[in-house]
Amino acid sequence: MSHLETTYYDVVVCGGGAGGVGAAIGAAKAGAKVCLVEKYGFLGGAATTSQVLAYCGLYQQGKDPIQAVAGVAEELLTELRALGLSADPHCSETTGNWIVMLDTELLKLALDRLLRKYQVDIHLHTRCAAVSRTGKDIEAVTLAGMEGRSRVVADAFVDASGDANLAMLTGVDYQIGNREHKLQALTMPLRIGGVNPSVKIDRANLQKAIGDYNINGQFPIARTDGGILIRLPLSRDLWWMLVDLPLDDLTSRSFTTAEMNGREMAHAYLAMLKQLPGCEQAYLVSTGPQVGVRETRHPESRYTITRDDILEGAEREDSVARAAWPIELHAEAGKPVYHSIGGRGFAQVPYDSLRAKGVDNLWYAGRVIGADDQAYGSVRVMGTAFATGQAAGVAAADFADRHHVSDVSSVQRQLLAQGAML
Repeated sequence: MSHLETTYYDVVVCGGGAGGVGAAIGAAKAGAKVCLVEKYGFLGGAATTSQVLAYCGLYQQGKDPIQAVAGVAEELLTELRALGLSADPHCSETTGNWIVMLDTELLKLALDRLLRKYQVDIHLHTRCAAVSRTGKDIEAVTLAGMEGRSRVVADAFVDASGDANLAMLTGVDYQIGNREHKLQALTMPLRIGGVNPSVKIDRANLQKAIGDYNINGQFPIARTDGGILIRLPLSRDLWWMLVDLPLDDLTSRSFTTAEMNGREMAHAYLAMLKQLPGCEQAYLVSTGPQVGVRETRHPESRYTITRDDILEGAEREDSVARAAWPIELHAEAGKPVYHSIGGRGFAQVPYDSLRAKGVDNLWYAGRVIGADDQAYGSVRVMGTAFATGQAAGVAAADFADRHHVSDVSSVQRQLLAQGAML
């Protein structure tokens, strides 16, 4: 690989979703020279690739919104507000969880601006294609971009890919799905236009329409309560979480089947919606660009967050982030199950759940951090991804500066100085 063009960084981050953005900015604010690699032509993760237009986990569950994640996430909300989005917490009528509704294009722009502000070197349309490893350290990553292949050398790396791509290339052992290798269902959020903002969808009528559809409909709807239906900010389009799809494995064929079935379901459900008063002119604005993925690979970490950690609201001296979203499991498509967090309403995330097992200079961010089958249902959401990403980025920068893994107290001090909540 010596013939490849080589660039040197302190920290390389794989993935440009919430976890990757948190990691890149956390590392940059800690003084590191940072490279962020993202396979799409824009940042944002599921919010922009899969139309998951709600940040979950920034606030605790309860009667009133109590902030659980700050730091980089708060900086992004400030950018969004400057662009005209309120970014205020919204309580979902179906779950009682507090979420922040998003606008795709404003989010893309806000992320671009925030990362440029911190002089992060961004590589869009680029994948981490191969890893060079020396003993317990990653030495370099080969990038595959539009111009071909190049090589980046760094002191520390963060896997924020969501699918554990960097960990897999590095040779870290991983598990697919839960202990039985079953994967949580996919989702395809729908954006519906043509429904006058003055029209309030009567949920009883919607539930009746679903019941009628389920008698002979081609794609029976499991969410008989009508699913999650919220008006989007700015456009006032409807955001509808109703399409759920099983995923048998991680083959391209399974994803192809899910994508194509999802689009058929979307149009069938739209036809059903158009029968409701005030929805006659409804049309499908978007289903994507791609289906929303909840779960793929789980790489081995040095600590695995457990179900009891979440349910008890565990508090720990080695905490580097907070997990405030209830355990949300989608073992069966369209039938989510929730379990609330105990204690003070959040569980503290231990430092070692962000550290790769067997690799000294690799950290995890977002949904690849160490968590068991149940705890994963809590920690995978974007709010927690921002927090764990910022922690991973700070830890990686600290390692690059000292050339050894520091005591967690050093990471904690820097996170607090960056405005994070531990």
